[in-house]
Order: sequence, then structure tokens, then C-alpha cells
Amino acid sequence: MAVALEQEMVARVQEMRAKVVQSEAEVPLAMADALKSGNLGVMDYMNIQNITADTDMRGSISKISDNPKDNNNNNHNN
Repeated sequence: MAVALEQEMVARVQEMRAKVVQSEAEVPLAMADALKSGNLGVMDYMNIQNITADTDMRGSISKISDNPKDNNNNNHNN
């Protein structure tokens, strides 16, 4: 019974991930439509791109900081 429940939960998680991927794929299309219809300005678009770039940068910095062993090996020895 517990094994079946666990497999069911794994399947539900996989379904939810698929929905997220599908929704994320629709975002650029919705943004293009909003730009065409005038509901999103160029400056709004640029601000969104800037926020996305900042978020990606912070994520990459946090990945570097998560493993202190690797950080010690990346020191510049001049």
C-alpha cells in the first residue's frame, strides 16, 4: 500500500513539473502578444529582462557559495 502511494505521489510530481514546463513555454508568447497589443511597454520588457538576469546571476552565485570545498579550490594563486 505504501509503495503504491509513493509511486502515485511520484507520478503527481511529474505531472506538476510537466504543467510548469508547459506554462513557462507560454510566457514568451504571452509577452509578445502583450507587446503587440500595447499592454506591455518596451521599458517594462527591459525591466523584466533585467530582473531575470539579476535572478540568474544571484542563482549562479549561490550555487558557487553552496559548496565551500569547491570554493577553496577556485582561489586565484598569483
